[in-house]
Amino acid sequence: MTALAITLAVISACCSAIGAHLQHQGVRDEAEVSRRGLRIARRLLRNRQWLLGFVTLLTCAALQTLALALAPVTIVAPIVVLALPATAILNAHTSKKRLDRVATTAVIASALGIAVFVALASGTATAVAFPDSSVWLACQIIAGTTVLLGLSAVLRRGIVRCVLLASGAGASYGLLSILARDVMYTVQINGWADVALVSVIGLVVTFAVGSWFIQLAYASGPPDVVVGCHTVLNPLVATGIAIWLLDEAPAASTWTAVGMVCAGLVAIGGVVQLTRHHPQVTQH
Repeated sequence: MTALAITLAVISACCSAIGAHLQHQGVRDEAEVSRRGLRIARRLLRNRQWLLGFVTLLTCAALQTLALALAPVTIVAPIVVLALPATAILNAHTSKKRLDRVATTAVIASALGIAVFVALASGTATAVAFPDSSVWLACQIIAGTTVLLGLSAVLRRGIVRCVLLASGAGASYGLLSILARDVMYTVQINGWADVALVSVIGLVVTFAVGSWFIQLAYASGPPDVVVGCHTVLNPLVATGIAIWLLDEAPAASTWTAVGMVCAGLVAIGGVVQLTRHHPQVTQH
């Protein structure tokens, strides 16, 4: 089951990259025509590229949910970061602006950091039921973080605004993985009758907020920076909650935990370097 879950998560990451690329193109095209938010939103609903990207991302979400039904969050969630190198390649090909050596190294570092994280997590993570009180606490923490990032983004412009919004999306999507796993595990064990209402409502709200933040981030920066921010923060938030708040890896040793933290820091460092050395940023 774990091998199938990892396979589904890898395919989901590829869909995420393609969907992000298509939606970024649609958002940037419509932003050039209209600077008004509501007008852009209406035009996006008629933009073929954006709609195709939306369908692709729905496929991504479905595959990710299936993967979460088969394996713990700690194993599945980090694999989404593979969307980062795929998006960087797509964007470089489309924009005709190749990544320099530092930016390429940053992309590789992020992917390898998460790969090590998954390797360490796969040996310790176990399927567990999430207590309702802990899930509610996770919702409160992420809600506060997302609001803070959103308010900070309103006060900034350019790449900083892009990073703040993408980080808010990453936090929301990290919680989304937790809620999806909670719902799927509960259904498998006890049926739909025992599914917590807070998890169902949270799924809808976090998906909507994360998706909106992503669209706003696309309008402020390149897609691989957006994808890099939210695909690295997403699994770190999800696995952090799963391990330290929901006790999904009780057998993890101190050295395993240290290794996972170091791997996560390498992945975050890669994204930071990408935002500083991306060709669409340095040209300005």
